Amino acid sequence: MTPLAMSALAMLVERPMHPYEMYRLMIDRYEHEVVKVKPGTLYHAMARMADAELIEAVGTDREGGRPERTTYRITPKGVRLMQERVRGLLAQPVNEYPSFPVALGEAHNLPRAEVLELLTMRIAALQARVDERRPSLDAAAAEGVEEAYLLDHHFVVDMTAAELEWLRELVARIENKELEWPSRP
Repeated sequence: MTPLAMSALAMLVERPMHPYEMYRLMIDRYEHEVVKVKPGTLYHAMARMADAELIEAVGTDREGGRPERTTYRITPKGVRLMQERVRGLLAQPVNEYPSFPVALGEAHNLPRAEVLELLTMRIAALQARVDERRPSLDAAAAEGVEEAYLLDHHFVVDMTAAELEWLRELVARIENKELEWPSRP
């Protein structure tokens, strides 16, 4: 089950919805920050889940000249599968093969000064993300959103902050030459 399918099933636990409504709600809740979501991809995921009997159509409506929208609800089978997937992901670490560690492992192939410049750019971009997300979390809390619904966002912010700390230490070690840099011809 893809992260998008799992998120969609979880939204349908709340109430029946049509895919576009789910997409808008994911954007409003900043879910697109933790799950790659595009309307077309969501519609395809919904069709696959319907074929697998994880969700079922409960109605179709049309507003004005817009296309018909099918509203779905989660089935008991969908609830079970989604919960099993959540249990597995919570209990067992999974190597997701992020590309940044690969870049770090090959950074020695670039000149020291360029690596410092690139890492400084990354630090600035990550700091901007943290600065952008923290107010959203504060606003959600002020609106009464329970923290349990925001755990994914807190995780992303805290992991980004940890990466920032590690990167700043790495940059300092490279700058003060505590970490030796290979010379390249």
